[in-house]
Amino acid sequence: MLPDGSLPADARLGKLRDLRDAYHPWVPPNNMEDWELAAEAIRERLLVSTGLWPMPPKTPLSPVVHGKIDRGDYSVEKVFFASHPGHYVTGNLYRPTGKEGKLPGVLCPHGHWPNGRFHDAGEDEGREQLEIDAEQFMSGARAPIQARLVHLARMGCVVFHYDMVGYADSRQIDHREGFSDAAAGLWLQNFMGLQTFNSMRGLDFLCGLPEVDTTRIAVTGSSGGGTQTFMLCALDPRPVVAFPAVMVSTAMQGGCICENAPYLRQGINNVAMAALFAPKPMALSGADDWTIDIETKGLPELRQVYSLYGQGDLVFAKAFPQFGHNYNHVARQMMYGWVEKHLGLEPDQPMQEHDFWPLTAVEMSVFDEDHPLPDDAQSVTELRQYLTDVSELQYADLIPAEVSQLAEYRRVVGKAARVLLDGGISSIEKLESEGDKKQFDDDLILMKGLIGRPGAGEQIPVVGLIPVGFGGSVVVWIDGQGKSHLFDEQGQPTAPVRKLLDSGRGVISADVFLTGEFVADGQQAEMPEINEEYHGYTFGYNRPVLSNRVRDVLTVVHAALAKDTVASVELVGTGKAGAWVLLAAGLTGDGVRQVVVDLQGSGFRNVSDVSDPMFLPGALRYGGIGGLGALAAPRMLSVAGLRSVAPQERQPLAAVYKAAGGKLTQYDDPLTPHGVVEELLR
Repeated sequence: MLPDGSLPADARLGKLRDLRDAYHPWVPPNNMEDWELAAEAIRERLLVSTGLWPMPPKTPLSPVVHGKIDRGDYSVEKVFFASHPGHYVTGNLYRPTGKEGKLPGVLCPHGHWPNGRFHDAGEDEGREQLEIDAEQFMSGARAPIQARLVHLARMGCVVFHYDMVGYADSRQIDHREGFSDAAAGLWLQNFMGLQTFNSMRGLDFLCGLPEVDTTRIAVTGSSGGGTQTFMLCALDPRPVVAFPAVMVSTAMQGGCICENAPYLRQGINNVAMAALFAPKPMALSGADDWTIDIETKGLPELRQVYSLYGQGDLVFAKAFPQFGHNYNHVARQMMYGWVEKHLGLEPDQPMQEHDFWPLTAVEMSVFDEDHPLPDDAQSVTELRQYLTDVSELQYADLIPAEVSQLAEYRRVVGKAARVLLDGGISSIEKLESEGDKKQFDDDLILMKGLIGRPGAGEQIPVVGLIPVGFGGSVVVWIDGQGKSHLFDEQGQPTAPVRKLLDSGRGVISADVFLTGEFVADGQQAEMPEINEEYHGYTFGYNRPVLSNRVRDVLTVVHAALAKDTVASVELVGTGKAGAWVLLAAGLTGDGVRQVVVDLQGSGFRNVSDVSDPMFLPGALRYGGIGGLGALAAPRMLSVAGLRSVAPQERQPLAAVYKAAGGKLTQYDDPLTPHGVVEELLR
């Protein structure tokens, strides 16, 4: 099929997408129906990738607000509260004075500025900012973050400014450590998810203040705070105005562990995430950094989405190429005008900033002798265990006890599976293929070819054997070694395969990703190189090996079902492919009648390295091999080799099948090829 010694011309063997690639394009849909479907899928991707599907419980915040500092026309207070039990969010609350009635609220994540909330640029840097007209006052030049908060309060807003994990007062967990190993990945525990949940809890705190008008909430932050701005605004319906500064672009997508997560940007970019805020008003600033082209790359795509709602004028972007990465006075003035207009503000003073008296780090710090960090404060190890326990309980609650509860299981776990693995057969519209067929012997036709999904650059080598007396049923038999398992050393169908052919069934196999013809001259195609610092830098933009293999299984099944002469498919997975096939089975739709898999050596609880080809971020959060495989219910399923699968991953499969009334046959020992055929012919 392929020339000897050559590999398939499969794009997945090339350079992987990387967070620092120069260009991350995204083409939005051009009609409302397609956009609504895309928006739902993007939102699902964000929730699943950040470990927020389902959402962790919102336990009592028990906020502590103290240390009020009066600045005349505004005040500043110190705040801490528990977003998770024992995990504290810290920040400052700015309130205007002399205002009556309900006031708008503004949530401000700070980003990766040195010392975060305590940032002081220093006198030399401040003087430089004044010289280039980036700032008007030394106060704003040295404390540009505080300048934003002060003026928003002076405009009549209640402003909450909170720490990113590991910055300023948030010292329970280091910013870049504790969530980058394989175990955290298998539970989808990551900094992006933790900080996004903290942002949601920050919004809970702000909206819980009696003077805040919860119908007038804005969010604005820059750099990493810009990331949190568009993430929160994509997932939480409460904000009505957004201003993510110097972050949204088609260039670099976020260079920190807290801005990345497995699956997050597969097929999309930050512009697509920001578009989820449509049609609510959003403005964006750019600078001489990765956002410099926002007016020509990013804004047009956003306007296309907003225009679907007839609200193209509610999104705006402007770059200030004369300045480096910033949220300076010039950008802030743009933000003030946007907030004033869309929050319906009527400031007593002109919108222009004026001088203020910055607070020192000591004055802003929330913990002191009278208000220490609470005794129940958790380390990263304790927090991870809490999150794991919560995930296990949430999954256990999903396992159906009767058929009426099956829909909710499929809704929650099914959405997760579509992100972790593939959109499923229903998402495949057509295939690209090339190949030929010829008479193999008097009663058998041999087909060989390459198939793939349009535009994906995939080449999956396939082979099919069709008997002259074909009855409409095809066995798609995937083996861990590839399609050669169908033939003996003489190139003839093996005895088990011949038995299937004699029953009138066709038999198809394939070399799914990195098997079979992906091995040339004894040299296997290289496994993807995974970023050593954090696997989310790799799998946030590229599918894991296991996901690619499941995807290929689904492509082959779709190719079989697309034939007019094929009435049904029986799906088989042997060797290492048993896990791939079981994971694919729940995404195949109604065309697959029966599934037979051997799971010997499979499961996720023994995966300890992100380079393991079985590493699938999030797998344990959704019940492991059995929990995800249970989506195949109620079709006939035979599972062998269960002795080597952890009980925690076996049990969900049996429980879901029982509730669904499906036929599940289980074997502790593996099946031989003859045993597979007996299952199919039973």
